Amino acid sequence: MTYWPEERENLTGRKVQYFTEKEDELTRILIGIGVPRTVSKVLVFLGNTPEATSRDIERGADLRQPEVSIAMQYLREQGWITSRLERSDSIGRPQNVVRLSQPIAGIIEQIRTEKEDTIRRKMALAHKLRDYLT
Repeated sequence: MTYWPEERENLTGRKVQYFTEKEDELTRILIGIGVPRTVSKVLVFLGNTPEATSRDIERGADLRQPEVSIAMQYLREQGWITSRLERSDSIGRPQNVVRLSQPIAGIIEQIRTEKEDTIRRKMALAHKLRDYLT
């Protein structure tokens, strides 16, 4: 299932993607199962665009730069994103461009499996606790 963000022009005339109600809903679901808010927003944003700069993500996901950096670090540690440096047309530092390393459906499946495993472990502990008390 792919949701496409709404695309609008910013003040400089560059097209920027913004979340629609469907992206907001997917983000809320991820947050509801325990994925951090910033990670959820970045993940959903990257799941709907081939690649993006940190600045694109800040604008499109409505996050501050430090929030994007922390979320990107988490996604990188999970192996869910890849990045490359891209020289800009103007003078200055090259920009880091990121993309998902696999389709978002695969990442969401990994998250689902991990959460189910966590629930099973907690249920096993709850059963042990009940057995201890009886």
